[in-house]
Amino acid sequence: MTLITIFLLAVGLGVDAFSVAIGIGAGNNQKKSWQPVLRLSITFGFFQFAMALIGWLAGSTVVEMIGDFDHWIAFALLALIGGKMIWEGFEKESDENKADQTRGWPLFMLSIATSIDSLAVGFSFSILKNEILFPAIIIGIVCFLMTAVGMIFGKALAKIFGRKVEILGGLVLIAIGVKIIIEHV
Repeated sequence: MTLITIFLLAVGLGVDAFSVAIGIGAGNNQKKSWQPVLRLSITFGFFQFAMALIGWLAGSTVVEMIGDFDHWIAFALLALIGGKMIWEGFEKESDENKADQTRGWPLFMLSIATSIDSLAVGFSFSILKNEILFPAIIIGIVCFLMTAVGMIFGKALAKIFGRKVEILGGLVLIAIGVKIIIEHV
């Protein structure tokens, strides 16, 4: 597999992470801090990398076990976080009380939801008897970069459009979940 092919595959896998990052960046209440950007980017990049390795190592066992309903898992996680973002976008409470989507369970759930496809890619590499370490590293790095750009772009949108962008971000997460369902049904 060529480097260009691996890169294009990584970009394709990173699109969901990029979209989620835009929504989270738009709703993030820490104005001038790089910590949320780095937390989300590192975690999303790591999960993309790790899930590709896990898919490759697991071969047919795990992927076949969850293959029939992995899209429902991704949809549920994205819909849950998206719904919470929409709810918070309509609330009148101050920004200090809003949940940080780049910490704890929300971060973990979003990381799983955006990296399930990477598990399937790793499985595909296993079937094709392709090496996985170098492609997984490229996948993780590209996802890291796309997530960081998404967060920065989301923050810029929030400055322009205010809290409406957080509601839009929640709708985008739910739309990504719906897209995943449509692609798998």
